[in-house]
Amino acid sequence: MNKEIIKISRIISTGFILALFVLLSSCEKVKIITAAVDPDATWSLFADIQPIFTSNCTSCHGGTRSPDLRSGKSFASLKNGGYVTTPAGSSKLYSKITGSDHAARSTDTEKLKVLYWIEQGALNN
Repeated sequence: MNKEIIKISRIISTGFILALFVLLSSCEKVKIITAAVDPDATWSLFADIQPIFTSNCTSCHGGTRSPDLRSGKSFASLKNGGYVTTPAGSSKLYSKITGSDHAARSTDTEKLKVLYWIEQGALNN
């Protein structure tokens, strides 16, 4: 009798696991589409880039850690620290924001905006 109960329990457990597998494998896959970023748009430090720094970076880079990314301080700090050099993809700033220790702080769209701003000469505009 005891062996029959164990056998039935195994069959039920196996059926449950199989049903769970089928249920989870049939879920619809969702593709997340990020907003398109136009590389030819004119990117502005004050309108486009500084808001990224303010929302994602100034909690650490607010005057005590270099570069100082506070509004009114970020341009000079980035330029004087050699953070915005060409080619933009290997600049110190872009390397930092895409590196493993900073990557989660900003979105892919924000990273592209910074990249394009640097490519356009990282102007104080």
